[in-house]
Amino acid sequence: MRIAVLIEDRCKPKSDAFDYLKKWAGSCGAECIQFDGEKFRILESACPPCFIRAKHCPDDAVIVINLPAELKTDMIHRYSLNGFRLFRLPTPSKESVVGILGPNGMGKSTAFNILNGSIVPNLGDFEADDVWWEDAIESLPRGELRDFLSQVSESNVKVALKPQYVDHIPKAVKGKVGKLLSSVDERGMFAEMAEKLGLSHLLERDLDQLSGGELQRVAICATLLKDADVYFFDEPSSYLDIYERMRIVKIIQELAETARVIVIEHDLAVLDVLADLIHIVYGKKGAFGIFTPARTTRMAINAYLDGFLVEQNVRIRDKPIKFKKHTDRSNEIGNPVVEWGGLEKSLGDFKLKTGDGKVHQSEVVGVVGPNGSGKTTMIKILAGEYEYDEGWVTADASISYKPQHIDLDMDCNVQTWLDAEVGPSWRSGEYNVNVIRALGVDDLLTKDVNNLSGGEAQAVAIAICLGKDADLYLLDEPSAHLDANARMEAAKAIRRTMESNEKAAFVIDHDVYFIDIVSDSLLVFEGEGGKHGMAEGPFKLRAGMNRFLSGVDVTFRRDHDSKRPRINKSSSRKDREQREKGDYYSFDS
Repeated sequence: MRIAVLIEDRCKPKSDAFDYLKKWAGSCGAECIQFDGEKFRILESACPPCFIRAKHCPDDAVIVINLPAELKTDMIHRYSLNGFRLFRLPTPSKESVVGILGPNGMGKSTAFNILNGSIVPNLGDFEADDVWWEDAIESLPRGELRDFLSQVSESNVKVALKPQYVDHIPKAVKGKVGKLLSSVDERGMFAEMAEKLGLSHLLERDLDQLSGGELQRVAICATLLKDADVYFFDEPSSYLDIYERMRIVKIIQELAETARVIVIEHDLAVLDVLADLIHIVYGKKGAFGIFTPARTTRMAINAYLDGFLVEQNVRIRDKPIKFKKHTDRSNEIGNPVVEWGGLEKSLGDFKLKTGDGKVHQSEVVGVVGPNGSGKTTMIKILAGEYEYDEGWVTADASISYKPQHIDLDMDCNVQTWLDAEVGPSWRSGEYNVNVIRALGVDDLLTKDVNNLSGGEAQAVAIAICLGKDADLYLLDEPSAHLDANARMEAAKAIRRTMESNEKAAFVIDHDVYFIDIVSDSLLVFEGEGGKHGMAEGPFKLRAGMNRFLSGVDVTFRRDHDSKRPRINKSSSRKDREQREKGDYYSFDS
């Protein structure tokens, strides 16, 4: 089955792609490429020459793909002749947390809208005047999904959604936290959930005064307060520290005892401990998405990292994501880039203190600790955005800084943004290969900046930060909104940049997989969120992880096959053994 997908963002009037397709429209007797004055159509029955012409359209505006013929009977929904296609659906299972793992842009939103009844699946017949639930249901094999959609078609299923981009909430909803939560409380659990999620002290706070982590907990709380049959959580761990992530895991697992729960999550350590079953979704961004049948959590994550789905005989990635055994790189790092000692900074009621530390050439320092303990404050001190009250810091290093929140208020495309920030250097050389292409930024060049998704904006912001000539690179939560694969590529891009250019970096992040891949050493923050924080280190990676995780009260082991870090079940044999040794972050499989 051969399909052609037209990416409209790349085929606007006056663009190279638009002019190219207009040139070839109607060039053959069958009119395989059509133009009606506004839009192009590429017929699936197009002759080979026209398919070749479409495939060579500038800016990759047309994607031509050969799909297995058997997928034709598995098509669930199709938006238009040359639009996105979705194959198969995830199954909301009783008494299970069902995870969805895969890149963004693969149809997860479409699947959600079908499962909540907002979209009636057309089975690929996008031109049908009437689309009936009965047809879609009859096309499915007998089982849990078919039974569930039968209930959806009869409007017998109530759905609650925790949205992906919680930072958009203050733009849509105004007022105080307590008023919002009480207004959506359908289960009479307002006080209980506010306490469980650590929101009691925020109830009189306006929504637009909350941090990203606070907004995330408010959004999760609002979702939990709704009386629903199915709960969807889209990236519930974003902006949360590992303490809060483990708390959310427990709450969602308790919810699954009485309701169906589906979670889209890119933090693989969290997904590993949270989900009972996982659907992998793969395909081509903006073109098509395919959901695999559910499989056990360990098998699914390992298959995803390996990039090969044995049952489908499909490779979803050019090469596997590997977790290598860490070696001491102390003999490879260079001279100190920045040193500091006894820093103190007060911001309102919050006070930050640090010990003495330094970061060297070719070294990446991971920055870990609870939210509100001063990580961003210290980064801003090093970046020169904050003056410190006490202590000292060397001030002769040039800085490139990627902030936690990215400003997209600009009227230009990504290419213009790159040109303005880093100049022409992004167009070729190692930086183009190891950063621009690795992060997928080359596919975004013609896209308007203000139309970027959260993950796309993050990728461009990381690329811009790494593209500037500096001694020290400061990246605040670079994994936010990136899918699992993009996170690994971003971590490797940061490491390659520091090693090849003999530069130094601080990376604040809460994703343990990300920190594991990117870091040589750790700066560990302790304290009470919003009140006081203490920064110690940098420590060597293992020592830093042990110090950090002992405070979190969580142990990690290594997966025997993939070598990835995995959270031990509390009080399990492995958990007890590692605690007795003080080995909270095992490097051994």
